[in-house]
Amino acid sequence: MNPWFDVPAALRTWFAAHALVAVAIGLPLVLAPVPVLTLLQWAPGDPGLARLLGACWVSLGVASWRTRGAGVEVIRALLGLKALWSALTIVGALGAIGGGAPGAAWVLLFLSLVFLGIWMHYGIVFRRLASAGPQAFAYGDESMPPEDSAEDTSSEGR
Repeated sequence: MNPWFDVPAALRTWFAAHALVAVAIGLPLVLAPVPVLTLLQWAPGDPGLARLLGACWVSLGVASWRTRGAGVEVIRALLGLKALWSALTIVGALGAIGGGAPGAAWVLLFLSLVFLGIWMHYGIVFRRLASAGPQAFAYGDESMPPEDSAEDTSSEGR
């Protein structure tokens, strides 16, 4: 990864927002799956399965919250997980909508599309910067080290 690049503050904010959304979706399913699904007009089915799904959402939310201040490598790894989660949630939501699911499935689809777009955007940014030098720095100069502070890696300095 590019040593002159720091995680953009906006991405850290998106991690926090995603944490809140994920916990807001998952915690009610863990604590009271049948009343929540009934309120959403979604057939309750197996409450145990709804609890497991809720636990997955809460886990993702807690991981997002705990890592929002992490370094580039951790954030980059989680972007892949979040993109996969969002993409598969989109597939699931589309299947549910096709099967006559209630309006909550449309909300889930919308949220997942928004988050997938965010994760993919930053994944592309990180991929580009992984192979670029400091001249490709895209988020301003505040994280760039001064020219004279860089280590002398040439053979002349030895």
